[in-house]
Amino acid sequence: MQNLYSKGFEKLYDEMYQVFIDYENEFNFYNSVIKKNKATNVLEIGCGSGHLAKHFIASGIDYYGMDLSSDMINLSRKRNPKGTFIQGNMTDFSLTTKVDATLITGRTTSYLNTNLSVYNMLNAIYNNLNKDGILCFDFIDANRFFAVIKDGKEMIHNANINERNYSRISFMEPDKKNENFMFQWNSKYYETNNSGSKILIEDISTVRAFTKNEWELFLKLSNFKIIEIVDRKSYAFDTYVIVAQKQ
Repeated sequence: MQNLYSKGFEKLYDEMYQVFIDYENEFNFYNSVIKKNKATNVLEIGCGSGHLAKHFIASGIDYYGMDLSSDMINLSRKRNPKGTFIQGNMTDFSLTTKVDATLITGRTTSYLNTNLSVYNMLNAIYNNLNKDGILCFDFIDANRFFAVIKDGKEMIHNANINERNYSRISFMEPDKKNENFMFQWNSKYYETNNSGSKILIEDISTVRAFTKNEWELFLKLSNFKIIEIVDRKSYAFDTYVIVAQKQ
């Protein structure tokens, strides 16, 4: 989905994903994790266009949002002028103030295509967490997801926004040529009106799913202790959420 994060198409992403994702529900889930672990400030990695940020800022918590895309950061700042947003890479960043909790939302872990990138990310997060700080993230479950896409799978999602009709036609299949549990996600975005449909953008991405066992080992070797693993229903994919504590 990388083409949707910049060059004007971030606005299409912003509009369509408001229909796909219940951001209030997402906030309530992550906020419960924050409250349970008594965090007073939080970093959200993969903050996107700032919809979750809006809820966090309204809740009164000291919030920081980070995204790789400068265009997404600009959208977040426009939506949340009182927020603090940073353009940065999750595998190599340094905050001026350490945080009690780090969230990786929207299955952003799917872009960690190598094991080295996983370890680099965990190391960066560890170094920017306070003592006993919390890491909470979601990931696509390879065991269940690959059973669905093993022979190729087409998915269609529609959205009506401001009296405009959009659709996304995605085709997903395992990428057996690469290491790890990689898959190809090819998507075409259309706008439909009385004259027919026109394609807006095509996106071709190579992304990653994980198993629980992989994350258990990654976290153990990076000095995190797993507190809980939640099997959570979410948009389009079978997803787990892991909550881990800095040791």
